[in-house]
Amino acid sequence: MHSAVSTGAYLHHLQIGSPDPTRLAAYYRDALQTQVSSVGGAMLCTGPGRRTLFAPGKAGELQYSAFACRDAQALAGLRAFVRDNGVALEESPSPLFGGDAFGVRDPEGNLMLFGLAREEPVAVTGIRGPIQHVTVTSTDLDRMEAFYAGKLGFAVSDRVRNDAGVVTTVFFRCNHEHHTLGCFLKTQAGLDHHSYEAGEWITIRDWADHLATHRIPIVWGPGRHGPGNNLFIFIKDPDGNMIEISAELEVVHDRPVKEWVHEPYTLNMWGPAIMRS
Repeated sequence: MHSAVSTGAYLHHLQIGSPDPTRLAAYYRDALQTQVSSVGGAMLCTGPGRRTLFAPGKAGELQYSAFACRDAQALAGLRAFVRDNGVALEESPSPLFGGDAFGVRDPEGNLMLFGLAREEPVAVTGIRGPIQHVTVTSTDLDRMEAFYAGKLGFAVSDRVRNDAGVVTTVFFRCNHEHHTLGCFLKTQAGLDHHSYEAGEWITIRDWADHLATHRIPIVWGPGRHGPGNNLFIFIKDPDGNMIEISAELEVVHDRPVKEWVHEPYTLNMWGPAIMRS
């Protein structure tokens, strides 16, 4: 079975729309210590383990999320698995993946790409923070879980339910990390945030000090999430996109799905929470 989990897929890059990609790229250059270049009509921000593209579009528009598989055999197996589950395949528009990459659309229309990472030059120096997960909002989490777990073979790590028993959040993984994709219930679908993994708690201190040198305020945190048990801070870019810098995310090999109560404590055990629904 060549599911997303069995192929060891991981989030490799994102492309986000912006009315002013150049301005946004300049912000990520400073905030996330990246080098800026132009590729395929988009601005590419590259740092050690982190890559984000910005292309003309609406502010906060998630144009695609791109997941890399460990090798060509794994990618071919995932393609067959997805096709056999009746999912329509699309061509990949990413300039960072080869011609064997493919895309699928989830029930909310989000384009998810799967491909192989191109060999890259030695990464620029910078604080640790590989891109790690992307989180979207959805109007129907049952359909989203049926698609990602049932059609693509992602594993569900945790769910959050409200007092009526309705699922308000689902966390999916496609490797050993607690989640590479999260879905929040909301009245409108779209991008919620994207996250970079600092590794250890002390590295969040380094990120906070770095952000302070650029007068970039932390808008949420420091705190600790319940699902994933990770420590976090959040900042907001000029287009309003939320960016998480996370540390010590739970490693999951095989365990039952955990269920959480929909309450502020679940989102932040240390203090105030940003509730999506």
